[in-house]
Amino acid sequence: MGANNQTWVREFILLGLSNDWDTQVTLFVLFSVTYLLTLLGNVLVVLLIRLDSRLHTPMYFFLTNLSLVDVSYATSIVPQMLVHFLVEHKGIPYVSCAAQLFFSLGLGGIEFVLLAMMAYDRYVAVCDPLRYSVIMHGGLCARLAITSWVSGSVNSLVQTTITFQLPMCTNKYIDHISCEILAVVRLACVDTSSNEVAIMVSSIVLLMTPFCLVLLSYIRIISTILKIQSTEGRKKAFHTCASHLTVVFLCYGMTIFTYIQPNSSPSVLQEKLISVFYAILMPVLNPMIYSLRNKEVKGAWQKLLGQLSGLMSKLGT
Repeated sequence: MGANNQTWVREFILLGLSNDWDTQVTLFVLFSVTYLLTLLGNVLVVLLIRLDSRLHTPMYFFLTNLSLVDVSYATSIVPQMLVHFLVEHKGIPYVSCAAQLFFSLGLGGIEFVLLAMMAYDRYVAVCDPLRYSVIMHGGLCARLAITSWVSGSVNSLVQTTITFQLPMCTNKYIDHISCEILAVVRLACVDTSSNEVAIMVSSIVLLMTPFCLVLLSYIRIISTILKIQSTEGRKKAFHTCASHLTVVFLCYGMTIFTYIQPNSSPSVLQEKLISVFYAILMPVLNPMIYSLRNKEVKGAWQKLLGQLSGLMSKLGT
């Protein structure tokens, strides 16, 4: 019974980004505004795609999934972090911590795989445009999306289960902004080498494998674009991929730059900054990137705003 009491932790304490009250208030205001913009931007993108029939294409089907993932990922971390900025006791129950780890890890994995599926869509659009509608039919798009959601969720379920089977003894202080897997594993009072191997394997499967697929897709895409004779044709083909390529660079680049370093592992501060980047910045940047760099989306926005303006004018008269 004593051993069980030693290994059972009812609550964890998240140390967060800062102990300074003024800093926490500033971060609360900044992150609150950013989170609201994340919700607004991604919900509007999803609604716009649903309302405009010109956007009922595979690319925007995947973008809808990406927006849902971004909103869900931010929601799994940010609201709890905002509450902790304003309270002295920054506790999170054991079960809530496990749930947060499951959802944030799962949604992160889903996004990486989803970006690889989007790269394949862009590869077909540029390299085999005449058969694009035949290859990227609705059934295939649905299967690719389901594969993304299932693979990320299954990996997260396995990682969460083996992580929370570790005895934590009396360790309950998590030096992080959320229940991130590496931060939780560090609390264990036993050898965690098997967990570290499992994390490394899952990183290869859900990070490096999709990244390699994205890389191969864009090698073929760039090769095809360079063979196009007209400057206008090359420009149009590149513009087709510009938004996705920007998101890929931001999403994969941050993780790979931080974790793939010779004879080094990321510091606790780096891990916190990565989490802030993915939970705060990426979800608000994605709808901006796809809106500002995409003529079809900008055209749909203009059409919708024009319809709303016309409706308001009729109501006013």
